[in-house]
Amino acid sequence: MEFCPTCGNMLQFELPYLDQPSRFFCSVCPYVCHVNNRVKIKRKQRLVKKEIEPIISLDDMKNAPKTEATCPYCGHGEAAFKEFQTRSADEPTTLFYRCLKDICQKQWRED
Repeated sequence: MEFCPTCGNMLQFELPYLDQPSRFFCSVCPYVCHVNNRVKIKRKQRLVKKEIEPIISLDDMKNAPKTEATCPYCGHGEAAFKEFQTRSADEPTTLFYRCLKDICQKQWRED
């Protein structure tokens, strides 16, 4: 993938036509880059899986409000919760829970 050095949009590739070389061109501005040789891959970048950060960390559990919510995993009746606005402002908030049972500590959400 190549990007336009002028405006930053992704360049489009055009196959050769008659005696003209193939080229990359920008659909927004007049930038054109003629390709005389074969395009080589500069480098391959391996994707690294990131760790999922918990919504309610162990430090947050000490200060987070608690409620009587039944854990869907272990059935424990108490959980810490946090409320976030994950959608637009006219939609209801999303509640994120974390089980307070020491063995479980699973997280779930209610939209």
